Amino acid sequence: MKPKDIVAQFVADIQAQRFDEAKALLVSDGFEYVGPNMRFVNPDDLMAYQFGMVAIQKALILRQLSAEEEQVFAILDYRTNFEPIGDVRLAVWFSVLGDKIQKIEAFYNAAVVENMLGGNFPQSTAKAAADKTAE
Repeated sequence: MKPKDIVAQFVADIQAQRFDEAKALLVSDGFEYVGPNMRFVNPDDLMAYQFGMVAIQKALILRQLSAEEEQVFAILDYRTNFEPIGDVRLAVWFSVLGDKIQKIEAFYNAAVVENMLGGNFPQSTAKAAADKTAE
């Protein structure tokens, strides 16, 4: 499959809540997900987070998908059943290595997610230590 097809399948699997199939499209070693308010270096952690979001996920709409070699850029609408959030627009940059996704960088309004999670979101150890020191 081409990188663009791999990403399209990944998005479709997340939308359909086929997390095992989605995880199979991620590299197991050297994986990284970076978002504005969380970071995962293990595909299992990303899939656990996605599974936790199932309760509010109404739809994941792929609006645009563009590719340049192994770099794939997606624009998504994450529609929720959670009234205070509504819909979240996402810009996501995927780096594909061979036939697997190696890196995902997501760009969205982090304040919406932080408010929803009550500021209780996955964070790096360094940020958690800095926050604790600031208290």
